[in-house]
Amino acid sequence: MKIGLDVMGGDFAPDATIEGAVLARPHLTNGNQIVLIGDYQTIFNKLDYLGENPVNYQIVHTSQVIGMAEKPLKAISSKSDSSISVGFRLLKNRKIDAFSSAGNSGAALVGAMYSVGSIPGVIRPTTTAHIPQEKGGDAIILDIGTNPDSRPDVLYQFGVLGSIYAKHILNIEQPRVGLLNIGEEEGKGNLQCQSAYQLMKDSKDFNFAGNIEGRDLFKSKVDVIVCDGFTGNIVLKQIEAMYRIMQKRNLLDDYFSRFNYENYGGSPILGVNGAAVIGHGISNAVAIKNMILLSKEIYEAKLATRIKRALLTYTH
Repeated sequence: MKIGLDVMGGDFAPDATIEGAVLARPHLTNGNQIVLIGDYQTIFNKLDYLGENPVNYQIVHTSQVIGMAEKPLKAISSKSDSSISVGFRLLKNRKIDAFSSAGNSGAALVGAMYSVGSIPGVIRPTTTAHIPQEKGGDAIILDIGTNPDSRPDVLYQFGVLGSIYAKHILNIEQPRVGLLNIGEEEGKGNLQCQSAYQLMKDSKDFNFAGNIEGRDLFKSKVDVIVCDGFTGNIVLKQIEAMYRIMQKRNLLDDYFSRFNYENYGGSPILGVNGAAVIGHGISNAVAIKNMILLSKEIYEAKLATRIKRALLTYTH
C-alpha cells in the first residue's frame, strides 16, 4: 500500500514530518511505501542530510503551502497545488491508500469533504481522540472539535461511528457507548443531551451504557464517549494542559505518561470515503511516525467500508 504524508503541514514542518517518515519506514513491510507530498528539493535535501536514500520513498512535488492560520475553504479553493489539496486528490484517485497531515486541520477537513467526500448516510463526519483508562486500554471521545454544534441525531450517529472504530481499531468486541452529561440520570442535561438520550437508550445500532459524567472519563465505565465538538474540544485541551503541568513538575508515572499526544499520532476523520488522519499542529517526529502508522492501520481495518455496511441497517 501507499501511505501519503503532507510534508509541508505542521508547526515544525518540513523537518519534523520528514524525520517522522524516516522513523516510520522501518515499521512498514516491503509492500508498503511512504509517499512524501511537498516541495521536491526540500524533501530531497532533507533525506540526503539524514542519510536516507530518496529511492526508498515516492516524492510528489507541490508548489504551494496552506498556512496554519489560513481560512480553510478559501485556502483549499485557491491553492489547488498545496500539499493538502494534492494529497486528498491522490487519495480520491486511489494513487495512495491513506493520507495524513499535521497541517491546517480545517483545510484538511474541507479537503476531505471536497475530494473523497462523506459516506452516504453520514450526517456529519467526525474526529476522535483516545483517552487512557486507569484499568488499562483506551476509550475514545468524539467529537473533538469538528462539529461544535451537534443535533441529537448527529450525536446518535457518533455512537455508531465510535463503536465501529472501537471494535476494529481498539479490538473491543462489544464497545459500551456513553453520553457525556452533567449527571447519570436520564432526565439530566440540556435539551440536546436529553433528546439524544431518548434516541440512544433503545438503540439497536450500538451498546448504549447511559450518561457518563466528566469525573468518570478515565474509569473504564465506557469505551466510546459521545459529545458535541465544543464540549469534546474543551475536554481534550484540558487533558493536554494537565499532562503538560504534570510533565513540568516531574509527576508523570506510567499511567499519566500515556496521555502524551505523541503516542497516538493523530485523529482519524470518521465518515469519509477514505483513510485520512489529522495530526496535532505541534507534532514532532515521533508523533508524525505514529500518525503515519495510524493511517495505515485505519486503511487495513477497512473502516470506511465497515461504516458503509453499518449504515445499510441503520435504524435512525
